[in-house]
Amino acid sequence: TQSAVSDSIAALETRHGVRLFDRVGRTILLNETGRAFLAEAQGVLARAAAAEGLLADLATMRRGRLLIQAAPTIANYWLPPFLVRFHHEFPAVHLEVAMSSTAGVIHAVRVGEAELGFIEGRVEDPLLHHQIVAHDQLVIVVAPDHPWAGGMPLRPEDFATSPWIVREAGSGTRTSFENALTAARVPLGTLDLAMTLPSDEAVLAAVMEGAGATALSESAVALLLSSGQLRAVHFPLPARSYRMLRHKERHFSQSAQALMRLMG
Repeated sequence: TQSAVSDSIAALETRHGVRLFDRVGRTILLNETGRAFLAEAQGVLARAAAAEGLLADLATMRRGRLLIQAAPTIANYWLPPFLVRFHHEFPAVHLEVAMSSTAGVIHAVRVGEAELGFIEGRVEDPLLHHQIVAHDQLVIVVAPDHPWAGGMPLRPEDFATSPWIVREAGSGTRTSFENALTAARVPLGTLDLAMTLPSDEAVLAAVMEGAGATALSESAVALLLSSGQLRAVHFPLPARSYRMLRHKERHFSQSAQALMRLMG
């Protein structure tokens, strides 16, 4: 109950001589001390969940929970078929998937909030094991009435002649696109970045309305290309890799191993 939670917070603050929340009228707000403690509290809860998961795992997957975090493109388009296959084989294991940025996925695996993480691109972290599980291709797409929709090959100098709709900074798709521009010797500063949007779906909606061009995963645009709602622009972009992450020093559960086997 609310009163029990309030009493517990008050007891914790009194015991340690700190204030975790600021009381503003009938509202309580987490202060700087509370925010610093929050990460440690979440770590404790994650370890408790991992301990419970280990016991369930030792019961030969008769029950349990597998925590996964993935970049949005992976979570929306690539991962679901494997999750469905896993559920059919192990229906008693609950799959819990969260979406986050690449940095968020790495953090979740490091602190134990997720056992498996899936990101686009590379990661350099001595605590994390990573392996390539799939390859992906970025594709430049435009609306059918865009000047680039006619099928002529795009030249590097043409990039500056259209507005661009891009994902947010820090996303795997945005990073891959910027790396591709660098490889093609197209200065990012020459592009007209008309909109920065937080999801593939939002980007695609804007592009279909004629707001400009974008570069997204082939899996994200496949149905719209086949239906004629978008047109692919002829400009080769480098392939990228999907990587699975797990903590080197944490228990690698039977559930996680089973999912990895399904991924081949």
